[in-house]
Amino acid sequence: MGLKKFSSEFPGLYIIKPDVFGDSRGFFLEVYNQKAFSEIGLEDLEFVQDNLSRSSKGVLRGLHFQIPPYTQGKLVTVFEGSVLDVAVDIRVHSPTYGKAFSYEIRADEPTFVYIPEGFAHGFQVLSDTCLFYYKCTNFYNKQADQGIRWDDPALAIPWQDIPPILSPKDLAHPNLAEYESPFQEYIKLPASDSIIN
Repeated sequence: MGLKKFSSEFPGLYIIKPDVFGDSRGFFLEVYNQKAFSEIGLEDLEFVQDNLSRSSKGVLRGLHFQIPPYTQGKLVTVFEGSVLDVAVDIRVHSPTYGKAFSYEIRADEPTFVYIPEGFAHGFQVLSDTCLFYYKCTNFYNKQADQGIRWDDPALAIPWQDIPPILSPKDLAHPNLAEYESPFQEYIKLPASDSIIN
């Protein structure tokens, strides 16, 4: 498995492009290979839980995170369809605190996004249906599950103009300014060699 890792302005958040082997029959790629991730400098990641969700167009899930000590890093992709994937930095002393990262992930252009601990995460389904897959560095803990509001105006998230379908729980989350982030500590992380915009 060959991987290319790209950094963004958000420290620790990476876009990862895998090698894809395709022909007239379709394509093949490795979803995860620990050795390949070590070779691009992500050798410290240890995934303990895999999740898969199916959603229809307009479903918007987020913005979710788990508070310490149950924080999760996530490696996300889609197996079918496309999403606008969003992560908001809620690490108080991070240079990108309160800023939103967004990136369209499409099944026909395989891409992974690694979202480190200290981010609120969500996605909006752009296709008729979507299979959204992600690996987590910690187990799900219901008591640690929290969120911030998807349409917080201060975040200026570029959601697409599709009527959103949300759960009652996601409609009840507070805006970031109303939330005291538990992510007070921020450790400066090295950037990768390439930056993708």
